[in-house]
Amino acid sequence: MRKLLMSALTAAALALLPQSAAQAAKEEVVLGLSQDRVAITATFDGSEILIFGAVKRESPIPSEDPLEVIVTVSGPAPAVMVRRKEKKLGIWVNVDSVLVDSAPAFYAVATSAPFDQVLTDTEDLRFRVSIERAIRSVGAAMHIRGAQSFADAVVRIREDNGLYSLRENTVAVDEQTLFRTAIEMPADLTEGDYQTRIFLTRGGEVVSSYETTIDVRKVGLERFLFSMSREQPFLYGLMALAIAIASGWGASAAFSLLRNR
Repeated sequence: MRKLLMSALTAAALALLPQSAAQAAKEEVVLGLSQDRVAITATFDGSEILIFGAVKRESPIPSEDPLEVIVTVSGPAPAVMVRRKEKKLGIWVNVDSVLVDSAPAFYAVATSAPFDQVLTDTEDLRFRVSIERAIRSVGAAMHIRGAQSFADAVVRIREDNGLYSLRENTVAVDEQTLFRTAIEMPADLTEGDYQTRIFLTRGGEVVSSYETTIDVRKVGLERFLFSMSREQPFLYGLMALAIAIASGWGASAAFSLLRNR
Protein backbone atom coordinates (compact mmCIF):
# COMPACT_ATOMS: atom_id res chain seq x y z
CA MET A 1 0.00 0.00 0.00
CA ARG A 2 2.79 2.38 0.91
CA LYS A 3 4.65 1.68 -2.35
CA LEU A 4 1.45 2.23 -4.30
CA LEU A 5 0.89 5.58 -2.55
CA MET A 6 4.49 6.71 -3.27
CA SER A 7 4.13 5.78 -6.94
CA ALA A 8 0.93 7.78 -7.21
CA LEU A 9 2.53 10.83 -5.57
CA THR A 10 5.55 10.61 -7.88
CA ALA A 11 3.32 10.41 -10.96
CA ALA A 12 1.32 13.41 -9.74
CA ALA A 13 4.48 15.44 -9.14
CA LEU A 14 5.77 14.68 -12.63
CA ALA A 15 2.46 15.70 -14.12
CA LEU A 16 2.68 19.06 -12.36
CA LEU A 17 6.16 19.82 -13.70
CA PRO A 18 6.24 22.73 -16.21
CA GLN A 19 6.72 21.79 -19.84
CA SER A 20 10.20 23.36 -19.99
CA ALA A 21 11.42 21.17 -17.13
CA ALA A 22 10.11 18.05 -18.85
CA GLN A 23 11.88 19.04 -22.07
CA ALA A 24 15.10 19.71 -20.18
CA ALA A 25 15.10 16.08 -19.05
CA LYS A 26 14.50 14.85 -22.61
CA GLU A 27 17.10 16.89 -24.55
CA GLU A 28 20.81 17.06 -23.78
CA VAL A 29 23.83 18.50 -25.60
CA VAL A 30 26.60 16.30 -26.96
CA LEU A 31 29.40 18.71 -27.88
CA GLY A 32 32.53 18.66 -30.00
CA LEU A 33 35.32 21.21 -30.62
CA SER A 34 37.71 21.42 -33.56
CA GLN A 35 40.38 22.21 -30.94
CA ASP A 36 40.28 22.66 -27.19
CA ARG A 37 43.68 24.34 -26.97
CA VAL A 38 44.95 27.52 -28.66
CA ALA A 39 48.72 28.09 -28.73
CA ILE A 40 49.90 31.72 -28.90
CA THR A 41 53.21 31.97 -30.79
CA ALA A 42 55.21 34.79 -32.37
CA THR A 43 53.32 34.32 -35.66
CA PHE A 44 49.86 33.91 -34.10
CA ASP A 45 47.33 36.06 -35.98
CA GLY A 46 44.08 34.69 -34.59
CA SER A 47 42.25 31.40 -34.64
CA GLU A 48 38.88 29.97 -35.61
CA ILE A 49 37.21 27.44 -33.34
CA LEU A 50 34.62 25.15 -34.90
CA ILE A 51 31.97 24.23 -32.33
CA PHE A 52 29.61 21.43 -33.28
CA GLY A 53 27.36 18.99 -31.53
CA ALA A 54 24.16 17.00 -31.43
CA VAL A 55 21.06 16.80 -29.29
CA LYS A 56 20.48 13.52 -27.45
CA ARG A 57 16.84 12.65 -26.84
CA GLU A 58 14.91 9.89 -25.14
CA SER A 59 11.63 10.80 -26.85
CA PRO A 60 10.42 12.18 -30.22
CA ILE A 61 11.22 15.78 -31.17
CA PRO A 62 8.66 18.16 -29.58
CA SER A 63 6.42 19.68 -32.24
CA GLU A 64 5.27 22.93 -30.63
CA ASP A 65 8.37 25.22 -30.66
CA PRO A 66 11.46 24.84 -32.87
CA LEU A 67 14.79 24.14 -31.21
CA GLU A 68 17.19 27.10 -31.09
CA VAL A 69 20.86 27.05 -30.10
CA ILE A 70 23.02 29.71 -28.41
CA VAL A 71 26.82 29.42 -28.16
CA THR A 72 28.92 31.74 -25.99
CA VAL A 73 32.70 31.90 -25.62
CA SER A 74 34.02 33.99 -22.72
CA GLY A 75 37.61 34.82 -21.87
CA PRO A 76 39.17 35.53 -18.46
CA ALA A 77 37.17 38.17 -16.57
CA PRO A 78 39.38 40.23 -14.25
CA ALA A 79 38.01 43.38 -12.67
CA VAL A 80 38.57 46.55 -14.70
CA MET A 81 38.92 50.04 -13.24
CA VAL A 82 37.19 52.57 -15.51
CA ARG A 83 37.85 56.28 -15.02
CA ARG A 84 36.00 59.30 -16.32
CA LYS A 85 37.95 62.42 -17.26
CA GLU A 86 36.80 66.01 -17.30
CA LYS A 87 38.52 69.18 -18.38
CA LYS A 88 39.23 71.51 -15.47
CA LEU A 89 41.27 74.68 -15.81
CA GLY A 90 42.40 73.51 -19.24
CA ILE A 91 43.69 70.15 -17.96
CA TRP A 92 42.07 66.72 -18.35
CA VAL A 93 41.85 65.07 -14.94
CA ASN A 94 40.22 61.91 -13.52
CA VAL A 95 37.05 62.84 -11.66
CA ASP A 96 35.23 59.52 -11.14
CA SER A 97 36.15 55.85 -11.20
CA VAL A 98 34.10 52.64 -11.07
CA LEU A 99 35.33 49.06 -10.69
CA VAL A 100 33.66 46.85 -13.30
CA ASP A 101 33.96 43.57 -11.43
CA SER A 102 33.22 41.23 -14.36
CA ALA A 103 34.49 42.16 -17.81
CA PRO A 104 35.65 39.21 -19.96
CA ALA A 105 38.68 39.92 -22.09
CA PHE A 106 36.79 38.27 -24.97
CA TYR A 107 33.08 37.54 -25.34
CA ALA A 108 31.24 36.19 -28.36
CA VAL A 109 27.59 35.15 -28.62
CA ALA A 110 26.38 33.12 -31.61
CA THR A 111 22.70 32.29 -32.11
CA SER A 112 20.62 30.27 -34.56
CA ALA A 113 18.05 33.09 -34.90
CA PRO A 114 17.67 36.73 -33.79
CA PHE A 115 18.61 36.99 -30.12
CA ASP A 116 15.23 38.26 -28.92
CA GLN A 117 13.59 35.20 -30.50
CA VAL A 118 15.86 32.55 -29.00
CA LEU A 119 15.95 33.82 -25.41
CA THR A 120 13.54 35.74 -23.22
CA ASP A 121 14.69 38.62 -21.08
CA THR A 122 13.97 36.61 -17.93
CA GLU A 123 16.17 33.73 -19.08
CA ASP A 124 18.87 36.19 -20.15
CA LEU A 125 18.85 37.69 -16.67
CA ARG A 126 19.07 34.20 -15.17
CA PHE A 127 21.95 32.87 -17.29
CA ARG A 128 23.69 36.19 -18.19
CA VAL A 129 24.00 35.39 -21.88
CA SER A 130 23.86 38.75 -23.66
CA ILE A 131 26.86 41.05 -23.69
CA GLU A 132 25.11 43.63 -21.51
CA ARG A 133 24.22 41.04 -18.87
CA ALA A 134 27.67 39.39 -18.92
CA ILE A 135 29.37 42.68 -17.97
CA ARG A 136 28.70 43.60 -14.36
CA SER A 137 29.46 46.71 -12.36
CA VAL A 138 28.45 46.65 -8.70
CA GLY A 139 29.27 48.68 -5.65
CA ALA A 140 29.69 52.08 -7.32
CA ALA A 141 29.80 54.99 -4.89
CA MET A 142 26.49 56.80 -4.38
CA HIS A 143 27.89 60.15 -5.54
CA ILE A 144 28.91 58.82 -8.97
CA ARG A 145 26.33 59.73 -11.58
CA GLY A 146 25.57 57.32 -14.40
CA ALA A 147 27.50 54.37 -12.95
CA GLN A 148 26.14 52.06 -15.67
CA SER A 149 27.80 54.23 -18.32
CA PHE A 150 31.20 52.98 -17.11
CA ALA A 151 30.27 49.38 -17.93
CA ASP A 152 28.76 50.56 -21.22
CA ALA A 153 32.08 52.22 -22.07
CA VAL A 154 33.93 48.91 -21.59
CA VAL A 155 31.45 47.17 -23.91
CA ARG A 156 31.69 49.92 -26.55
CA ILE A 157 35.50 49.96 -26.60
CA ARG A 158 35.83 46.20 -26.78
CA GLU A 159 33.16 45.92 -29.47
CA ASP A 160 35.12 48.45 -31.54
CA ASN A 161 38.26 46.33 -31.05
CA GLY A 162 36.48 43.14 -32.13
CA LEU A 163 36.66 41.55 -28.67
CA TYR A 164 32.89 41.57 -28.03
CA SER A 165 30.42 40.45 -30.67
CA LEU A 166 26.86 39.23 -31.12
CA ARG A 167 26.59 36.93 -34.14
CA GLU A 168 22.95 36.30 -34.86
CA ASN A 169 21.89 33.59 -37.34
CA THR A 170 25.38 32.04 -37.40
CA VAL A 171 24.54 28.72 -35.73
CA ALA A 172 23.30 26.17 -38.24
CA VAL A 173 20.74 23.69 -36.86
CA ASP A 174 19.90 20.62 -38.97
CA GLU A 175 16.71 18.66 -38.31
CA GLN A 176 16.63 20.06 -34.74
CA THR A 177 19.39 17.58 -33.91
CA LEU A 178 22.79 18.68 -35.29
CA PHE A 179 24.27 22.15 -34.84
CA ARG A 180 27.52 23.88 -35.75
CA THR A 181 29.12 27.32 -35.74
CA ALA A 182 32.57 28.90 -36.02
CA ILE A 183 33.91 31.46 -33.53
CA GLU A 184 36.73 33.70 -34.73
CA MET A 185 39.21 34.59 -32.02
CA PRO A 186 41.44 37.67 -32.54
CA ALA A 187 45.22 37.83 -32.48
CA ASP A 188 45.45 39.74 -29.19
CA LEU A 189 43.98 37.02 -27.00
CA THR A 190 44.47 37.11 -23.26
CA GLU A 191 46.01 33.95 -21.85
CA GLY A 192 43.70 31.78 -19.75
CA ASP A 193 40.69 29.45 -19.80
CA TYR A 194 37.88 30.40 -22.18
CA GLN A 195 34.50 29.21 -20.97
CA THR A 196 32.26 27.83 -23.72
CA ARG A 197 28.53 27.48 -23.04
CA ILE A 198 25.84 25.87 -25.19
CA PHE A 199 22.15 26.56 -24.57
CA LEU A 200 19.23 24.74 -26.15
CA THR A 201 16.05 26.81 -26.06
CA ARG A 202 12.41 26.38 -27.02
CA GLY A 203 10.00 29.28 -26.97
CA GLY A 204 12.77 31.47 -25.53
CA GLU A 205 13.29 29.24 -22.49
CA VAL A 206 16.44 27.24 -21.79
CA VAL A 207 15.74 23.50 -21.82
CA SER A 208 19.35 22.28 -21.60
CA SER A 209 22.86 23.67 -21.24
CA TYR A 210 26.43 22.44 -21.48
CA GLU A 211 29.79 23.95 -20.46
CA THR A 212 33.39 23.25 -21.41
CA THR A 213 36.65 25.24 -21.65
CA ILE A 214 39.19 26.17 -24.31
CA ASP A 215 42.75 26.49 -23.04
CA VAL A 216 44.63 29.52 -24.45
CA ARG A 217 48.35 29.60 -23.58
CA LYS A 218 51.59 31.12 -24.80
CA VAL A 219 54.13 28.53 -25.97
CA GLY A 220 57.81 28.45 -26.92
CA LEU A 221 59.85 31.66 -26.59
CA GLU A 222 56.74 33.70 -25.79
CA ARG A 223 55.99 31.42 -22.83
CA PHE A 224 59.60 31.70 -21.59
CA LEU A 225 59.68 35.50 -21.80
CA PHE A 226 56.22 35.87 -20.25
CA SER A 227 57.12 33.60 -17.33
CA MET A 228 60.43 35.38 -16.76
CA SER A 229 58.78 38.82 -16.73
CA ARG A 230 56.38 37.64 -14.00
CA GLU A 231 58.62 35.35 -11.93
CA GLN A 232 62.05 37.01 -12.33
CA PRO A 233 61.44 40.66 -13.24
CA PHE A 234 64.97 41.77 -12.27
CA LEU A 235 66.65 39.30 -14.63
CA TYR A 236 64.08 40.11 -17.31
CA GLY A 237 64.93 43.81 -17.00
CA LEU A 238 68.68 43.13 -17.23
CA MET A 239 68.15 40.96 -20.30
CA ALA A 240 65.99 43.61 -21.97
CA LEU A 241 68.63 46.25 -21.21
CA ALA A 242 71.42 44.06 -22.61
CA ILE A 243 69.44 43.41 -25.79
CA ALA A 244 68.77 47.14 -26.22
CA ILE A 245 72.47 48.00 -25.77
CA ALA A 246 73.57 45.25 -28.18
CA SER A 247 71.03 46.35 -30.77
CA GLY A 248 72.12 49.99 -30.52
CA TRP A 249 75.79 49.11 -30.76
CA GLY A 250 75.15 46.79 -33.72
CA ALA A 251 73.18 49.43 -35.61
CA SER A 252 75.87 52.05 -34.92
CA ALA A 253 78.62 49.72 -36.13
CA ALA A 254 76.68 48.90 -39.30
CA PHE A 255 76.12 52.56 -40.15
CA SER A 256 79.79 53.38 -39.51
CA LEU A 257 80.87 50.55 -41.81
CA LEU A 258 78.55 51.75 -44.57
CA ARG A 259 79.73 55.36 -44.19
CA ASN A 260 83.42 54.40 -44.49
CA ARG A 261 82.92 52.52 -47.76
